[in-house]
Order: sequence, then structure tokens, then C-alpha cells
Amino acid sequence: MEKHNGQITEYIVRKNGYNISDLARALQINRRSCYNWFQQKNLPPPNIRKIGLVIRHDFSKEFPEYFVPADFAILGQSDLFINNNCCNGADRINNWQKKYQTLLNDFNSYLRSIEFNELADEGADKPRDEFK
Repeated sequence: MEKHNGQITEYIVRKNGYNISDLARALQINRRSCYNWFQQKNLPPPNIRKIGLVIRHDFSKEFPEYFVPADFAILGQSDLFINNNCCNGADRINNWQKKYQTLLNDFNSYLRSIEFNELADEGADKPRDEFK
């Protein structure tokens, strides 16, 4: 029985829990194209390698006729997924939480500076009740 490169590749992607939309974004293709790749029985090895690098998977195990482990040696050297964006849901949430906290802290600092400036203009020594 002949291998179906696209199905094997899709199985590995899904088994490792990667989101197809994120994968497509990382590959700089649209999601539909990604699904079309998975339907190709003879998915070209360069496309399989690109997917492997994005999801950090060594496809030389599944496709020894196309690859050797050295083809995926770069995997341990850098974070390749989605142009340095997060790889999984938990990391993505943490990233957004940090951005939100930074934004919230900056906004609170801005509000405090406005309050201080208004109080200084009025010559008041203590904050008004409406700012508490």
C-alpha cells in the first residue's frame, strides 16, 4: 500500500495538537491551501519539511525516503513557530495576559498623572472623593 503523504502529515500535525489556522499563518498560506496540501497523496517533500520545521517535528521517521534527521537539526536551535509567536494555547494566553497587564499598568499610570496634574492645578493637598 502506497503512503499518502498529506494524510500522514495531517495526522502528525493534529496528534501534536497544532491549530491548522496557526500552521497556515506560519507557512504564509491560507487555511484552505493547508487543507489542500493534506489531501495530496504525493505532497512534495519541501512542503512536508516546512510543516515539520513549523511544528518542530522530525519527519525523517515517517518519510525516511525523503529526509534524514539532519534535515530537521535546526529544530533544537530556535523557536520557529509563527514568526516567534507562541506555539500552544497556554503560551498564547500568557503572552496576551502580559500585554494586557502592561497596557493596564500604563493606563493606570496615565490616570494617576492626570489626577496629580488636576490636583496640582487646584492647589489641593489630597485627592478628591471622585478619584478614590
